Amino acid sequence: MFKINENYLKLPGSYLFSTIAKKVNEFQAANPEKSVIRLGIGDVTQPLAPVIIDALHGAVDEMGKAETFHGYAPDLGYEFLRTAIAKNDYADRGCDIAADEIFVSDGAKCDSGNIQEIFSVDNKIAVCDPVYPVYVDTNVMAGRTGTYDSKTEMWSDVIYMPCTAENNFAPELPKETPDMIYLCFPNNPTGATITKDQLQVWVDYANKVGAVIIYDAAYEAYISEPDVPHTIFECEGARTCAIELKSFSKNAGFTGTRLGYTVIPKDLKCGDVMLHSLWARRHGTKYNGAPYIQQRAGEAVYSPEGKEQLAKQVAYYMNNAKVIKEGLQEAGYTVSGGVNAPYIWLKTPGTMTSWEFFDYLLANANVVGTPGSGFGPSGEGYFRLTAFGTYENTVAALERIKKM
Repeated sequence: MFKINENYLKLPGSYLFSTIAKKVNEFQAANPEKSVIRLGIGDVTQPLAPVIIDALHGAVDEMGKAETFHGYAPDLGYEFLRTAIAKNDYADRGCDIAADEIFVSDGAKCDSGNIQEIFSVDNKIAVCDPVYPVYVDTNVMAGRTGTYDSKTEMWSDVIYMPCTAENNFAPELPKETPDMIYLCFPNNPTGATITKDQLQVWVDYANKVGAVIIYDAAYEAYISEPDVPHTIFECEGARTCAIELKSFSKNAGFTGTRLGYTVIPKDLKCGDVMLHSLWARRHGTKYNGAPYIQQRAGEAVYSPEGKEQLAKQVAYYMNNAKVIKEGLQEAGYTVSGGVNAPYIWLKTPGTMTSWEFFDYLLANANVVGTPGSGFGPSGEGYFRLTAFGTYENTVAALERIKKM
């Protein structure tokens, strides 16, 4: 008889945002007259920029003609997009990343989950706490995390790096030596950032202990402060210890269009084996490439018009973040984030748990957020709101919250 991967049975409950969706649907079914404002999931609301729409239309037209039709994409992605990424995201920032070290995909979420496949199950992972759930859950599925303690909400073989108000929501070097280190800055969910000097400490540490850093830079477009790095490859030595995940979802509104990429330098090795080669083998075997149409749209992101139009979209969302942060502060909440990231991290009032506040906010303000405990044990007592809603809904949500 066939057998299943029993690691899946270790996962507690359902995926965080699936649980939230279920609770919201139940509330709306019971209260059809209520208008619910969703500031929970990090999904954008502004339409694709005009230059991207033009690129999409142009690519669709090409697909309708035999002489310009495109079938399977190259394994790493089309050269026109990888070259644009290498120049604009790396060379223009003084970083040495070649086009053939960039792997185009259908999004950073998939890559962040799939990247663990090229590592041995014996590796020990270290994660920030709280953390984007995909990092931990996919390692659970692989059998790398040990057993789950429902009381502490922690896995026995995971190294947790608490990110609390006491350390400005930035992790400290772990006491136990990890093999794989997941870092995300600007951070999801806390909105925290670290300086280039702070990130250099992590790069030096990883090179010293022989660890690999999996660096999620999905929100780098929202950085406004000068000393916050946009890529880990701004740090000396990162080419020998880091993999970077990037997304077009948040900077260009591609949450539904789907496009991202992963950077694996050829200098990153385990003994004599290049991780670049392993990921290339995995990519070529399990993936047929992001569609040509989406990749042409991605190329448009780097055009002068694209940069100008997308900067306005980023400013729109960051204005929402300012409205949320200032509104919550006026209402007496303790808040952080919202400066270099589109997320606001707030302390729940009194002794309320994260899920109690979720229910309270939904029932009394008809506003949806994300319970901090869903991101890890150190997220208990905190709550995340996203700035990706419309401006009108953002203002309305804050007015409702102030009246509670």
